[in-house]
Amino acid sequence: MDLLHGWGVEVLVYLQKNYSWCEDFFGLATTVGDLRFTFFYFFPVWFFLRRETALRLVWVAVIGDWLNMILKWVLFGERPYWWVHETSYYGEGPLPVLEQFPITCETGPGSPSGHAMAVAGVWYVMVTSMLSIAAEKNCHPLLYKLLQVGLWTLMGLMELVVGMSRLYILAHFPHQVIAGAIIGLLVAVVVSREKGIYNASLQKYIFTIVFLTAFAFCFDLLLRAIGLDMLWSMAKAQKWCVRQDWVHLDSMPFSSFVRNMGAMFGLGLGLHSPLYTGNRMKKTGTSFKLGCIIFSLILLQLLDFWTFSAGNHMKITFYFLSFSKNAVAVLIPTFLVPWALCRIFKGKREHKKL
Repeated sequence: MDLLHGWGVEVLVYLQKNYSWCEDFFGLATTVGDLRFTFFYFFPVWFFLRRETALRLVWVAVIGDWLNMILKWVLFGERPYWWVHETSYYGEGPLPVLEQFPITCETGPGSPSGHAMAVAGVWYVMVTSMLSIAAEKNCHPLLYKLLQVGLWTLMGLMELVVGMSRLYILAHFPHQVIAGAIIGLLVAVVVSREKGIYNASLQKYIFTIVFLTAFAFCFDLLLRAIGLDMLWSMAKAQKWCVRQDWVHLDSMPFSSFVRNMGAMFGLGLGLHSPLYTGNRMKKTGTSFKLGCIIFSLILLQLLDFWTFSAGNHMKITFYFLSFSKNAVAVLIPTFLVPWALCRIFKGKREHKKL
């Protein structure tokens, strides 16, 4: 592995040396590649354009990130920013010059890349959905072919840019990004074939959350029982990060898992609320759906301003707040905004009748 890691570091040095002018762009790419962006931007838009696509986004994101957490626990992947200080690969020679950034010091194991998995899974869902819509609209064969090539190329470019951003900030080695992209694509293909996610009951959502949580918890206990230190990567991050305030608990795999379980719970609760307006929404016009998208995005940005640091709370409190925030984030477009707008328009119609 040292040879693979050593080659990877050469790639990272090359990127930081020749693409320093892209630093801000790479930071933006990392943000867009995070699942938070999917829940706060992609999901609310797709929920009102094509509900089935929005449901697939959540299921693919949650299942994929859960698998990413399990794989990280098993593979014990190194991260470049600490590996260069601990390896004997360079002997007595000088270490490569690598620059760290505020988003460099992720605390979980590095393999496979969660961002690469997320982009592959999420964009596969969106691209296949757009192609499906074009086919349903009887798009001209030539135009459909051009659209097909354009969308898959766009997805490939997005994966490339996000992957480069993860390399540039020293969060991953190249082979970890490649592995993440392949695994994320496979997860999206498999989950998308499961038709039961489109009409899943609230009980199924709760069962899924309980099963994934129980499996992760038992797997964690098993690894600890055989003597594996599950906090080994946190210790390395704290030791080799150039600034301690760049080390955040929310970059641990389990923190991401808790947020995703919150999103899954919010989706199940929103879709099965007694006041859910889904059936009525199918009969609403474009202006109503556009209004729902706009108001949902506004409220989600306000919600996103609510931040909390793990350093200011006990871990249990931090995880509870993370779970609740993502649950509310998904509840806003699935239930709260449509219900509120339906009530407002209904009140206006009744007022006009009087």
